[in-house]
This record gives sequence, C-alpha cells and structure tokens, in this order.
Amino acid sequence: MQSTDLGNKESGKIWHRKPSPATRDGIIVNIIHNTSDYHPKVLRFLNVAFDGTGDCLIAGDHQGNIYVFDLYGNRFNLVQRTAQACTALAFNLRRKSEFLVALADYSIKCFDTVTKELVSWMRGHESSVFSISVHASGKYAITTSSDTAQLWDLDTFQRKRKLNIRQSVGIQKVFFLPLSNTILSCFKDNSIFAWECDTLFCKYQLPAPPESSSILYKVFAVTRDGRILAAGGKSNHLHLWCLEARQLFRIIQMPTKVRAIRHLEFLPDSFDAGSNQVLGVLSQDGIMRFINIQTCKLLFEIGSLNEGISSSAISPHGRYIASIMEDGSLNIYSVQALTQEINKPPPPLVKVIEDLPKNKLSSSDLKRKVTSGRVQQPAKSRESKIQTRILKQDLTGDFESKKNELPDGLNKKRLQILLKGYGEYPTKYRMFIWRSLLQLPENHTAFSTLIDKGTHVAFLNLQKKYPIKSRKLLRVLQRTLSALAHWSVIFSDTPYLPLLAFPFVKLFQNNQLICFEVIATLIINWCQHWFEYFPNPPINILSMIENVLAFHDTELLQHFIDHDITSQFFFHHRNNLDINVVIRQVYHLMETTPTDIHPDSMLNVFVALTKGQYPVFNQYPKFIVDYQTQERERIRNDELDYLRERQTVEDMQAKVDQQRVEDEAWYQKQELLRKAEETRREMLLQEEEKMIQQRQRLAAVKRELKVKEMHLQDAARRRFLKLQQDQQEMELRRLDDEIGRKVYMRDREIAATARELEMRQLELESQKRLYEKNLTENQEAVAKEMRADADAYRQKVDLEEHMFHKLIEAGETQSQKTQKWKEAEGKEFCLRSAKKASALSDASRKWFLKQEINATVEHAENPCHKEEPRFQNEQEDSSCLPRTSQLNDSSEMDPSTQISLNRRAVEWDTTGQNLIKKVRNLRQRLAAQARHRCQTAHLLAA
Repeated sequence: MQSTDLGNKESGKIWHRKPSPATRDGIIVNIIHNTSDYHPKVLRFLNVAFDGTGDCLIAGDHQGNIYVFDLYGNRFNLVQRTAQACTALAFNLRRKSEFLVALADYSIKCFDTVTKELVSWMRGHESSVFSISVHASGKYAITTSSDTAQLWDLDTFQRKRKLNIRQSVGIQKVFFLPLSNTILSCFKDNSIFAWECDTLFCKYQLPAPPESSSILYKVFAVTRDGRILAAGGKSNHLHLWCLEARQLFRIIQMPTKVRAIRHLEFLPDSFDAGSNQVLGVLSQDGIMRFINIQTCKLLFEIGSLNEGISSSAISPHGRYIASIMEDGSLNIYSVQALTQEINKPPPPLVKVIEDLPKNKLSSSDLKRKVTSGRVQQPAKSRESKIQTRILKQDLTGDFESKKNELPDGLNKKRLQILLKGYGEYPTKYRMFIWRSLLQLPENHTAFSTLIDKGTHVAFLNLQKKYPIKSRKLLRVLQRTLSALAHWSVIFSDTPYLPLLAFPFVKLFQNNQLICFEVIATLIINWCQHWFEYFPNPPINILSMIENVLAFHDTELLQHFIDHDITSQFFFHHRNNLDINVVIRQVYHLMETTPTDIHPDSMLNVFVALTKGQYPVFNQYPKFIVDYQTQERERIRNDELDYLRERQTVEDMQAKVDQQRVEDEAWYQKQELLRKAEETRREMLLQEEEKMIQQRQRLAAVKRELKVKEMHLQDAARRRFLKLQQDQQEMELRRLDDEIGRKVYMRDREIAATARELEMRQLELESQKRLYEKNLTENQEAVAKEMRADADAYRQKVDLEEHMFHKLIEAGETQSQKTQKWKEAEGKEFCLRSAKKASALSDASRKWFLKQEINATVEHAENPCHKEEPRFQNEQEDSSCLPRTSQLNDSSEMDPSTQISLNRRAVEWDTTGQNLIKKVRNLRQRLAAQARHRCQTAHLLAA
C-alpha cells in the first residue's frame, strides 16, 4: 500500500509507482494531509464525491481545502480554499468542471475546477446542509438540511421550490431517484413520499414497515434502475423496498456485531443493467461490509476496528471506493482487487429473516434464519408461525470427541491430519483455521484498554533501531509492542521481541487485535520458561535442547563442544534451509525422543487466552525486572541530566565562541574604521583645497551675477512702477463705476424706503387713533371705579358716624350729661379733625391719580423716549401724602377714638395703594405696547 502526504503542495502525483493493491485490503493509495507548520497537525478529510466518469473525485477537509484527484491521470490539484468546513459535496453537474459544496455557514457555493473561480453563491438554508442530490440530467439539485429541502435550477442558480415541514417532523433525506424524474423524501417519522419533479405532485407514499421489525430509518440507498430502496438505521436489520410494487419485500439481518448502520450504497456493475445486487453496509464499528442482497452472502469488507471508516463513496462505474477513515485520511480501494478472492470463509454474518412475496403478507408469514452457506427456501407453517432451521457447516462430518471440538464447527484432530498430509492449510482458509485453533477470545475491551495507554516509553524510538519503509507497518508494530509491554513489564526489556513479533504484525497488519492475541498466545504456550532466568538465556530450555541433540546426534554436539559453540550464541546466525525438510525432521525428533528427555515432560499443554480479560503473565523473576526497570529509569534520568548539562555546556561554549567571534569582528571593524578614518582625513584635506579654489571662482562669479542682478532689479523696478500705476488707474476707474452704481442703488432704496415709511406712517396714525380711543375708555373706566369707591367710602363713614352718635346717646345717663357733653365736644373735635384728614387724603389721591394719567398719556404720545421713574419707592410715595397722625395729636383723644381713627387711616391707605397698583399696571401695559410700536418703527426705518 502506498501512502501520499499532500502537505503544503497544491498539485502533484497521487502515487509515485504503479499501484498494486493487495487482495486482502484492496487499497490503492492512502492519502493524508499533514501541515508542515511549527506545530504539525493532521487536516481531516470530511467529504468525498465522484464525478460522472468515475475517474475523478473531490475531497474537502475541515479547514475548507478542496482537492481534485484524477485517478486516471495520477494527479491531484488544490482547486479551492473556502476557509470553512464543507458539509456536503456534489461533482456530477451538467458542466463537468463545476462542483457544488455546502459550507458551515449554511450556504452552497459552485466553483469551477479549471478556472478555480466562484460560479455562484446560493443562500436560503438556516441550518447545516448534509446532503446534495443532483438530477440525472445535471440541471437540478436538491439540498437537504434538518428543517427544509430546497430545489435549485443549476442553469440560473435560482431556487425553484422549498419543502417546508412541521418542526416536530424532521427530514432525514431528500434525493432524486436515478435515471428518473422522481424525488424521494424520507422523514424522521419513517414516512416516505415520492414526488414528481416538475409539478411536485405526490405520486405515492410507502406503507409503514411491520411492527415486528420496525426501525427508525436514517440512511438510504437506491439501485441504478431506481427499483429497489434499501433503508437502515439504529439496528442490524436492513429493509429492502420494491418501489414498483410499493411494498417491503425483504428484511436482512446483519451480524450481531452490527448495532447501527451509518451508510448504505449499492455497488454498480457494468453487466447488471442497473439492477445492482451488491450493497455496501457501513456499520458503527467502522467496517463496511458488501453483501449480495439476493443470496445474502458476505462478499468482502473494508476497514477494521483499528482503522475504521467514517464515510464512503463509490464511483459510478464501480471500479473505485473512496473512504474517509476515522483518523481523517482518505483511502482509495480497487473493487477488482477486493473481489478477486475472499481472505476467509464467511462466518454467520448475514441472515435473511423475512422474504415477502409480491402479494402482501404479514411479517411472520415468511421468516427464515440463515447462518452461512446457501440460503434455505422459506417454509410456511399451517398456523403462519416462524419456523427456524439452523444450518451448520459440514467440514468434518461427525465429531470424534468433544475434546477436539473447536469453534465454528472445526475439529482439531481432522485439522492435524490435514496439516500433516499437506504440510499447510489452504491459503483461503489458513487465517480462519489458525484463529480457531488458537481459540482467540477477541477481547476488544481489554485490548482497547491496552491501546489507550499509548506508546510505551521503551518503543518510542523504535524506527531508529528497526527502520521500516512502510509507515503503517511501523505504526502497527509500535502499537503491538506497546500493548505487550503494558500487558507485562517483562516485554519492555526483551530485546528480541520486535524480531519475534514482526512476522505476525506483517501478516495481521489490518487486524491488530488478532495480531496481539496471536503473539500473546505464542508467548504463553511456545515460549514457556523462556524468562525464568531473565536477563540470562533460558538455561533450562537450552539444556533440554542439548539433551535432545546429545541423544540424536552425539557427533554434532561434540563438534560444537570442540569449537566452543554453546547453545547461547548459536541461533544468532541463520542458514538457508528448506523449511519442509526442517519440519519433517522436527516431527521425526518428536516421535523418536525418549520420554525422560522429551520436551512434553517439561512443557505444559496448550492454554488459550481467557475470555474477557487477558491472563496475568508473571513467569519471570520480578525483582530482577523491577531492579532493571529502576536501574533503567535511573540511567535514563542520569542520561537526561547529562544531556541537560551537556546542552548547558554546549550553550555556554557556543556563547563563548560567539563572543570571541564578535570580539574579533569588533577589533577588525575598529581597525577598518581607523584606516577608513585616515583615508577620509586625507580625502578631506584634498577636498578642502579644491573647495578653496572653487570658492574663489565662485566669488568672481557672484560679483558678476550681482552686477547683472542690480541691472535686472532696476529694470524690474521700473516695470513694476509702470504696472502699479496702470493698476491704480484701473482701480480708480473701477471705483468710479462702483460709486455710480451704489449711488443709483441708494437712490432706489431711499425712494422705496420713503414709500414704505409713508405706508408705515399711515399705519401708525391709525394705530394711534385706536390707542387713544382705548386710552379714553380705560380712563373713563378708572374714573367710574374711583367714584364708586369714594361713594362707598362716604356711605360707610356716614353709617359709622350715625352708629357712633347712637352709641353716645344710648350710653349717656342723666347724672353724667355734663361730663358726657364735654366728651362729645372732644369727640366732635376729633371727628372734624378726621374729616379734614380724610379730605386731605382724598385731595392727595386725586392729585396722584391725575399725575399718573398725565404721565401715561405723555408716554403714549412719545413712546420712543426712555421711561423715567416717577417714584423712588412706596415709602417715599407715602411720605408725600398727609397723614392723620400728623394733623392730630394722639394725646388729645381717648383710646376708642384713637383706634377708630387709626382703623380708618389704614383703610384709606389700603384703598389708595390698590388704586396706585391698578394705575401702575395700566401704565406698564401701555409702556409695553409703546415699546413694541417703537421697535416696529425702527425695523421699518432700517
């Protein structure tokens, strides 16, 4: 098997020598993609698809690199870098150089493999696209995600239709039937519908599968003629549907090792007219088994438990199988090599449990169980119950005894007779027979535990001691030896173990579990007592050999003794011998050796490996092995310390050497700089001499230029004066024109302003008349209000005087008339004084109101003049008015009279203040209106 690493190459050859795939695995080439960065890593392939010819395929990795592999031309090319993982590929479009790729951002892009350019970009999905199906004509494509399926026209790259479903019912797959115009849609509730592509009319729906073998379909495959649909899921049952009869006609049971089916695909054949008979079934264990759906026999299989398959694609002509392995590599298989012969006879792997005729029958009507060999015809019982017939392989006829019975119907005695008669087992059945003879338990869990421990430290540098060309073979040998070392620590110190295990590794490289168990069985049974004197040779076994040699050939033993050839160095050199002669001689020795020196007396009988867990191998001096392990660990640590110290010394020496080199370079540089400095100094002296001469010549030239410059400046000055005079004249003419234009514009503006002012004057006069009218009305209203207040006040005063006289008259008695008369006279005097004070207060208020009205009228007539304050404050205003307290002497009045007069004075003051406030508010309103008119007049004037 050849292996090709793409690395960072964008193109190159797929294989460098003519491929010759082996019949046991059929691998043409193994393609891997490792980066050559500082931290190398493997780029895993995710999807693969063939083109219409079947000789080219495309593959995309998880970083979005898409390669085209031409199997016919032995070339690969990097055609696109999408920078994101691809989820589906299609390469069978109408234009052969174009392909479709679904990306992780839910979009679908079309690229050209020749121009490497983007052809179209299609969007519309809201989840990851996991399937792309192209119509046989290459004109249409269906892209499927978990929530929708969309039909695209690949000529215009426009979406034609969209399949919407309920959220509770997801989509499993939607695809075109080959060579037809029918679309098959499969949903997660096991419902399958057939649609017409052009009209999307529902043609039919398949019935539900029988309850006895009901599974949730997840994967599907259709034959090239579109007649048979294969469906599978999380079960070892396969359902085969006849799409013409629209019914389930066969249920195939896969081996018990198969718990779920991950992928289905029919293997095309050029001579079956599209009615494909071979179906590839990829199960959860990473093995793809190819079975005949008619005979239900296993034909061949690819992949293994250690090198499982993740997904596969088969070329349209059925020559190649492209499989993406679980480690991310890509394997190309040759179908011709795989079908030449079968490595082992088919064990009971495939069972037909239902075979339904064309007419509709129940799942229990026809059911049969097939283990191996030919398929039995169905037997129908009267009560329609299942009849099971178990057929066993008749390899040996009747068994002689239970002691010689082996698994899978084999007999040890007959196999021994067969081996002695022919000297070997048939190539076709050899591996199968030895697996039965050795009674290998196939402990997958225990072996996986040993493998999961990783590479043993004793075999990390195995490739240095045993350089093997095949990297796969080296990797398998390293894993097998590490598993043996993890199983028993003695094997990590056995130097000849790689030589012992390599033939078996080479033979069982595709099944590491069988390889490990064969070697372990060989060690337990055929290497008995080998390690009892470890690390010394097995003295007991070698002594036994010497005894046998002394009995059968004394001369040869004496020859060895004479030449000091012991049993401990002899087997290091191998001679070319006929192995058949050696085997016959060994049989002769076994038969003629006496019992006392016969190896059977010292060796135990055959013991097979235990089922479930491997037996503990401790047939060695444990303390010596532990001591050697400790010593080896100590030596390894000492070696690591030594290497670290040596590395430190080397680093220091390197630094010293580097420093010495740098110092020498610095001294050389300084010497060069000194010489360069002297050279530069001489050059500078020469340059200075030249510069003095140049300066003298330059001074003469400067004088000449200065004279010319003065003449030029004088001429330029005259020209400038002339130009300046011309410009001034032109400026004067321009100013005259501008003045005339402005005078004309000013006259027009003055005339327009005059007309506007006349109009505004008329408006102001009309507003003045209106304002005077409003002022007159306001004055009349104020006068009426003041008269009403004065009348009300007089009535109040008269009423108080009347009440006062009544009180005086009622309170007087006859005995006090004279005194009361005097008091009345005093009160009358006070009343007259109060009346005088009231008269003066009324006069002052009238005078104040008149002054305010005159000021308001004057302000209204001259609104543009600034208003001047007329009063300082209320205290100054009140100081200008006469007070009753200033006219009368409070000492001459009695208390009641004084209180009454004070109350009247307060009322007069309150009334006067209210009138002053009203007049002041009126004055403020008139002033505001006057300011508004003044501003309006200013605006009109401006």
